[in-house]
Amino acid sequence: MKKTVLTLSLAFLLFACNKKESVATSTDLNAKFDQYKSHFVDELWKISPEWASSQGFHNYDSILLLPDATNEKMQLQFAQSHLDSLKSYPLNQLSDNNKTDVQMMENLMNSFVFSINELKSGTWNPSQYNVCGSFAEILNGNYGTVDSRLRDFDLKMNNVPAYYQAAAKNLKNPTVEHTQLAIAQNLGGLSVFKDDLKAALAKSSWSDEQKNNTLAKAAMAIKAIENYADFLKKMDNPEPRSFRLGKELYAKKFELDIQSGFSAEEIYQKALSEKQLLHGKMFTLADKLWEKYLPKAQKPTDKLDLIRQVIDKISLQHTTPEKFQSEIEKQIPELVAYVKEKDLLYIDPSKPLVVRKEPDYMAGVAGASISAPGPYDKNANTYYNVGSMSGWSKEDSESYLREYNDYILQILNIHEAIPGHYTQLVYANQSPSIIKSILGNGAMIEGWAVYTERMMLESGYKNSDEMWLMYYKWNLRTVCNTILDNSVQTRNMTKEQALSLLTKEAFQQNAEAEGKWKRATLSQVQLCSYFTGYTEIYAFREELKKKEGDQFNLKKFHEKFLSYGSAPVKNIRALMLK
Repeated sequence: MKKTVLTLSLAFLLFACNKKESVATSTDLNAKFDQYKSHFVDELWKISPEWASSQGFHNYDSILLLPDATNEKMQLQFAQSHLDSLKSYPLNQLSDNNKTDVQMMENLMNSFVFSINELKSGTWNPSQYNVCGSFAEILNGNYGTVDSRLRDFDLKMNNVPAYYQAAAKNLKNPTVEHTQLAIAQNLGGLSVFKDDLKAALAKSSWSDEQKNNTLAKAAMAIKAIENYADFLKKMDNPEPRSFRLGKELYAKKFELDIQSGFSAEEIYQKALSEKQLLHGKMFTLADKLWEKYLPKAQKPTDKLDLIRQVIDKISLQHTTPEKFQSEIEKQIPELVAYVKEKDLLYIDPSKPLVVRKEPDYMAGVAGASISAPGPYDKNANTYYNVGSMSGWSKEDSESYLREYNDYILQILNIHEAIPGHYTQLVYANQSPSIIKSILGNGAMIEGWAVYTERMMLESGYKNSDEMWLMYYKWNLRTVCNTILDNSVQTRNMTKEQALSLLTKEAFQQNAEAEGKWKRATLSQVQLCSYFTGYTEIYAFREELKKKEGDQFNLKKFHEKFLSYGSAPVKNIRALMLK
């Protein structure tokens, strides 16, 4: 008996010692990994100075790397080196937050390798070569002094001619669609080197000689951009590459970009099912609203036709082209007040949101977007970019405004601003993990914005049959984005078929449908991020509600969910459930 007790005592002591040693080892490894992350980010910024600047890290603003073979080799070496280094940090010995960081870092490295070795978009997408945006960010920045930013601007311009020469050399058989976009966006961004630069110089303390030297250098940059546009216009390209990725590349890009628990095919099938479900809900509401909006008309037998006619009537309630931006500005404080009243989520009043006209160098893909400051520049402005209808025909403007009618404009503002993108990105900048802040997962970011639309209406926001019908129409857009993107990129969907899907089954206006078709030809996978992220977030919330019962608190769920930064939903779910 004494021998047994002694044996058990020794075993317990050994277990306790091993446990302490294990905890100590784990603590040491996490501390070491935290140091490694800082080194990783420092190295990342050296090979990605524009990305660094967009995150508020401005040490490399004066550098413009050339998109040549040397740069590609540097990126591949960076990726392989860090993939090897990450093997030194076993997941089972890291904290939960660090496990997610490892997974996100590995995903980034694999994305670099995939992009260079397999996707090879640098050979067929001329629009990825555009310096205007990074130069504009320097001039529009809310950091340093005007003089210091102009010095970076001036130094960065030294490489503009060589940059576009390297870009032209890379192109083999560019797509027609990306070529047209590259021409429009590069020429549209020339105002950065003209009007914007002159305005900044006027505010500086530079001498006339310094100003003239910089303007002369800007003239060379302008010439380089114009030459690139001319090169694209005249390029001999008898067999342009198709803008379609095909199933294999699309599946790989989906896996790396979305980082979902679903495959590309699985989320496509879910979207098809959701489309039918939404049609049923919309018919119930439209049938109820028929007498209110079309009392003298005979109800059509086709359900989609009935929904369309009711939506068309309600869509006549909209603002004007001149008041479109001001209407958005007016609604933002109303949304903030509602979120506070319902206690849905804390919104930091010290983080400014500025509604502005969409800059010219951003035009051509999306009509509304958010430009948020990075983790190094947390107090800088967040911009709500609003597309302008200047120069549009009366018919196109009317079509666009019917799409963004009085009801849907409010849902758009929920999505882009409160409590959607703007709010989520403010939280992301507070994340203790720099990795989660800078490697933000697009499906989580877009999924959160889509989730808030439904959450706000569920809480009672502007509750009416009209608002719910328009919400379902808007949500149907998210669903059809996935169907469209997958079908265009992997199933050879034609423009005619795409426009039919968007106008007849998603009830979109012609102008919106034309714009979405264009977007589907210019981007890949990103259109799936909305539905995928939303599906995962909403399902997780419902799972927690069922699990916690009366103890479930919506505000706590929102704030806890957002506290993990812009990590993939599947990773946040795992951390919160644990």
